[in-house]
Amino acid sequence: MRVVTLLPELLGTYGDGGNALVLAKRASRRGFDVEATEVRVGERLPRADIYLLGGGEDGPQRQGADLLRSLGLREAYEAGAHVVAVCAGLQILGTCFAVEGEDEYEGLGLVDVVTTRGSRRSVGEMAVAVGENLLVGFENHAGVSVLGEGLDSLGNVVRGRGNDGRVDGYRADRLWATYAHGPVLAMNPWFADEVLTSVLDAEIDPLPSVADQLYAERRRALGL
Repeated sequence: MRVVTLLPELLGTYGDGGNALVLAKRASRRGFDVEATEVRVGERLPRADIYLLGGGEDGPQRQGADLLRSLGLREAYEAGAHVVAVCAGLQILGTCFAVEGEDEYEGLGLVDVVTTRGSRRSVGEMAVAVGENLLVGFENHAGVSVLGEGLDSLGNVVRGRGNDGRVDGYRADRLWATYAHGPVLAMNPWFADEVLTSVLDAEIDPLPSVADQLYAERRRALGL
């Protein structure tokens, strides 16, 4: 399995690069061969099983969108790759997003999502009900993301704001997106394993670890 973190110098805020490390470690500890690498500015996009995008500020976000368009991320996804996106990455994969006031910027168009700038910034702990699980993390953004018809959200907001105060992120075939930093896959081992099961196209055994204890402690701290 090849895991690729995209443009960490632009989209590497809040430790989101740790998502790749979590996937690689949880797969290798189960006996799978894993290669984890990064694509930095000026480098070409290698073939991969999964690409990871993190958060970033307005300027780097615009630059990242242009670079990912020229690198062919959309084509790689349409050819069968998986993608996990956080915050700015979530917005970049959509139709368009707002930066610096009301200015709109073209996204990659992997999904039908329009992000505008809200009236307030949302900063703090967040929790999202994803099926029978609870996703925890923190958010720091001013975006309001509206999903197109037929696109499923990742889950319902229990704490914080996410897309719009009701739902967070989105879920499509081979694609997950959330506003939750953390890094989110480190904070939610069940979520990391859900992604791995899809990428590896295989059932994976449970992997009890300190990550489960930390996840439980975070839930207790949130009173959830």
